[in-house]
Amino acid sequence: MIKSLQQRLTLLLLLPVALFLFLTGLFGFIYARGTLLDEWRETAILKLQRAAHHIDMRLSRPIHRIEMFHETAGGHGGHTVQEWILRQLKELEGVTEVKLRWAQNRTQPVPMPSHRLHMGGKGMMHFHRGRISKVTPPHYDAQTGQNTVTLISELIDEAGGVVGRLEVALRFDFLMQDIRKLGWWQSDMACLVDVSGQYLAHTEAMMRGRARLGETYDPLELAILEAMKERSFGTIFGSGHPPDRVSGFYKLKQAPWTMVLFAPGERILAPIVRFRLYYAIAVTLCIVLILLLIRFVTGRMAHSIRSISKAAKQVAKGSYGAPLPVQTQDEIGDLVRSFNTMVLQLEERMRLKHALDLAMEVQQNLLPQKLLKLEGVDIAGESIYCDETGGDYYDFLQFSELGQGRVGIAVGDVVGHGIAAALLMATVRAFLRIRVTQPGSLSEMIVDVNRLLCIDTAQTGSFMTLFFMTIDSLKRDIRWVRAGHDPAIVYNPSMGSFSELGGSGIALGIDDSWSFQEYTHSGWSNGEIILIGTDGIWETQSPQGDAYGKDRLRQVIRQRSESSSQEIVLAITDDVAAFRQSALQNDDITLVVVKTEP
Repeated sequence: MIKSLQQRLTLLLLLPVALFLFLTGLFGFIYARGTLLDEWRETAILKLQRAAHHIDMRLSRPIHRIEMFHETAGGHGGHTVQEWILRQLKELEGVTEVKLRWAQNRTQPVPMPSHRLHMGGKGMMHFHRGRISKVTPPHYDAQTGQNTVTLISELIDEAGGVVGRLEVALRFDFLMQDIRKLGWWQSDMACLVDVSGQYLAHTEAMMRGRARLGETYDPLELAILEAMKERSFGTIFGSGHPPDRVSGFYKLKQAPWTMVLFAPGERILAPIVRFRLYYAIAVTLCIVLILLLIRFVTGRMAHSIRSISKAAKQVAKGSYGAPLPVQTQDEIGDLVRSFNTMVLQLEERMRLKHALDLAMEVQQNLLPQKLLKLEGVDIAGESIYCDETGGDYYDFLQFSELGQGRVGIAVGDVVGHGIAAALLMATVRAFLRIRVTQPGSLSEMIVDVNRLLCIDTAQTGSFMTLFFMTIDSLKRDIRWVRAGHDPAIVYNPSMGSFSELGGSGIALGIDDSWSFQEYTHSGWSNGEIILIGTDGIWETQSPQGDAYGKDRLRQVIRQRSESSSQEIVLAITDDVAAFRQSALQNDDITLVVVKTEP
């Protein structure tokens, strides 16, 4: 299985090149093979045509004299011309014998006038016309001791009967002497056959102890015999690609003979076979060269990438090390530079994250660490930040300066979230805790906190909403100041109704001259629930974009009114999380639940 980048690059680069070279060689070989076979086909036909023409030319001379002899039939004074023609036939080169034979039981035809001509003591009978009826295969002549071919011409009377026969014997080697001088007849497998495939002449390689073409049921020879019946010339290829043997044939015009030539396919295709060998060697050398180049180029690239991968593993373990050296100016060099920059930024981000983790730990320590339990009052709170740190704030203030049985509860929401909001939240917390220890009403406390905060936010435009109230468990009354924060929700289970602790007021950090107003609520009933929250609760959105809303919040309070304040807090946060599902938490969530008890 291929795992390394170098192996993958080698495969991806080498395969297309190898495939291209292979297909180029294959199609080039097929094209060249077809071209060479076509050239051999044309050359073979020309060779055979030339050879057949040599034999036809040597046969045409006696045949021409015989046809002249035929043309003298029935003419006045024809016997003298006929005798002269016969003498000319005897004198032709290659002619060994001329015989004129008459039928013994034939009488002279009537009413044609009789012309008697004596040759060799024999008379010459009258005939109407003549035709060359046969050219015999070569046969041994005992008188001359040579193989001869006989041209047989039948002499026919007016009734169509044969009255005589003219036979002219020719030396077969005379007919073949031009053929035997041809180079291809001496080197190739060739033969001269009659219509049945009987060998008339052949090369030694062609004979192999056989008498006729196709007697061994060779498919190529049988195909030649079939083609000879349909065409006067042509070529036949044997089986295989390329064919193991190829053959061509050409029929003579003056005799019922056919010249046949055979050649091995490998000899015809020897140039392309050599080319294939050279091409294979060249392709092999090319692939080796490509492999060396790929190994050289991809080796350096893979080494650089391995170095980056090794460094990345060390970074993942927390060891950043020294920057990697940039050795090239190409994309790999850009990658190394980007990696070094990324590592530096990652190291900085890790330090920042560590600082954020410390900040989160510090901010969490600023929030109440345990539930607050007073006589007749059950108080619980929770803050869930969407980032490491947030701007939501809640606090339980138990200071002697507030008086016996009294506790201060603060819930605030800084605009935005993150580090800046956390710093502003810590500032307000510090201002509020310090001011609570000093004499004065709630409204005076918030006025002082707002004035101090405006000094810090004058240039930033930041602000913070705050709901601050005190609960007197002995007098059973509530006092509060609303500095731009949402009103507290009050639920009376005995009546099943909801109300709010509202009032006027703007957010802290906006106007340092603003005078905040203090509000009072006395005589709560047992089991009454007061919820102070931030807008992160009812503005939470579902994956479909729907808001959680205050109606759903009131429904949870109504359903869990019998539970403790801590259980109510958990029920609300769980329901908000279930409503949000996989959607991101976009804002901090903070709530404080106060429940009165008998």
